Amino acid sequence: MKIGIFRCMQTEDFCPSTKCFEVAREGNEAFKEIGPVEVVGFLSCGGDPGKKVARRAKMMVEKGAEAIVLGSCMTKDNIPEGTFACPHIEKIKEILSRSVGDKIQIIDWTHE
Repeated sequence: MKIGIFRCMQTEDFCPSTKCFEVAREGNEAFKEIGPVEVVGFLSCGGDPGKKVARRAKMMVEKGAEAIVLGSCMTKDNIPEGTFACPHIEKIKEILSRSVGDKIQIIDWTHE
């Protein structure tokens, strides 16, 4: 399966997303049921409150993404340590659902 991952723009300065790539490649954690995946896109949402998420999700789908994955930095507290879940995550999920959700799966996290 091919996926596109969204990450939090606020964490770009201190998280290289190594864990997200590792669990995707190995088919662990959020990918346990679907197995190893190929990442075809890895972008931020474009800044609060997900201003560019619809356009960027459509671009990932055009590049072959069969699922859009929200990085754990967006959906879970303390991933990476000292951060908090995006306060706009429900709005972002709504935008994704409207823009590409009828075509592909949306996965809420990457890793613990």
